[in-house]
Amino acid sequence: MVLARRALIKAAAASGALSAASVAGLPGVAWAANTAYVMSYFTETPDFQGADYGLHLAVSRDGLNWTPLNQNNPVVTPTAGQQGLRDPFLFRKQDGTYVVLATDLRGTNFGQNSQYLHVWDSTNLTSFTGYRRIRMHTLNAHTWAPTAFWDASRGQYGIVYSCNSGGDVLMVNYTTDFVNVTAQQVFFSPGFGVLDGDIVVDGGTTHLYYKNLANGLLYGARSSTGAPNSFTTYTGGLRMGNAIEAPLLVKNNEGSGWRLWGDSFSPVNADYYIWSTPNIGGNSWTPLNQRDYTPPLNAKHGSIVGITDAEYNGLVSRWGNPNWVRLKSSNLPDYFVRHANSVGRIDPYPFDPYQDQLWRMVPGLADSAGVSFESVNRPGNFLRHFNYAIRLEANNGTATFRADATFYRTAGLADAAWTSLRSYNFPDRYLRHANYLLRIDPLSASSSASDRQDATFRITP
Repeated sequence: MVLARRALIKAAAASGALSAASVAGLPGVAWAANTAYVMSYFTETPDFQGADYGLHLAVSRDGLNWTPLNQNNPVVTPTAGQQGLRDPFLFRKQDGTYVVLATDLRGTNFGQNSQYLHVWDSTNLTSFTGYRRIRMHTLNAHTWAPTAFWDASRGQYGIVYSCNSGGDVLMVNYTTDFVNVTAQQVFFSPGFGVLDGDIVVDGGTTHLYYKNLANGLLYGARSSTGAPNSFTTYTGGLRMGNAIEAPLLVKNNEGSGWRLWGDSFSPVNADYYIWSTPNIGGNSWTPLNQRDYTPPLNAKHGSIVGITDAEYNGLVSRWGNPNWVRLKSSNLPDYFVRHANSVGRIDPYPFDPYQDQLWRMVPGLADSAGVSFESVNRPGNFLRHFNYAIRLEANNGTATFRADATFYRTAGLADAAWTSLRSYNFPDRYLRHANYLLRIDPLSASSSASDRQDATFRITP
């Protein structure tokens, strides 16, 4: 009966007969309306060629592999204060509509303090209205990395943010309308500096995940009331990579299991790492392999919200999918296919120029049943093989070039859910990497596991 009721609620929500807000009010099925996810973020790259301090959006069906919207351009950009944002936080309010909160900061001038947050309203994320800044305090201190939660006991929303006034703490202001806020007060100050709080209320427990500035690790705390200074840390410290910040806690749409994202602020490391747990009440977080997830291109310090199927379709319809793809290595999952000095290779992402990894996947030049890969930042140039090595060259219009630049998509030799690319004119040879360089080599299902992995890619936005 419970499963049948949930199925009916899901169907009604997808058809629009039930709003997300009405479903959220039904006990035990708050997740039922959500079948996908949306992420908000800003963008940066190592040399800042991909830096943009507007609000970006991406969507995902599984919450792991993401499609940037609007060609990874901002959907809205601040026009007041420092005219740029960082750390955008997307929040679904009690009435089912959205509010966006963001740090008032453009670039990396972290010594330039702002007492304000940027704020927008949105009904369904296809437009943003009511742009304003709200003043959170009168201190000579920063107002960074906002998060928000509904405090049912107060009948108000709490806006929590990082602030330094004699020490790095998390502050809170309360509001009913995200226009007027109460005076700030300390929300979490455990005796050492903290940064980047993220809060999720689940049943009777309010979870707070944060960065401990004393040791650089991420921790989880919890409270039965959500009141200021009522949180107790219950997890051990977490870190992947050389440095990590911006914990992002997400409950799976399916109603069980959680993921914790962490943002690497090092320009030479992966942008995000993820852990998962079936039970957030315990202290058992398992790192995910980077093979299992692909963050949006150049995304930094984001937030994630569950959305309905109708909202997902509306977002894609309004903002559009990218007109380019990337090719992610199966066995080196932080590496992507790129061109460098006209040579095809794989390199660890992020890098600049970041556009070197973007490809227009077009119908095969020699056979429209196949595919060819045209460079986004060198239009008219395609990946082709020459003496079996892969190069980026301008299409010279010859039959030989067209054949060399055409591949057939097949089930991945190492993983059928991924893709391998068979040469059009050398049908026993597949695109693969060897010592990070791309070439075509004879391969089959009987080839070694490592060779098959070298020839397996994920085609992703």
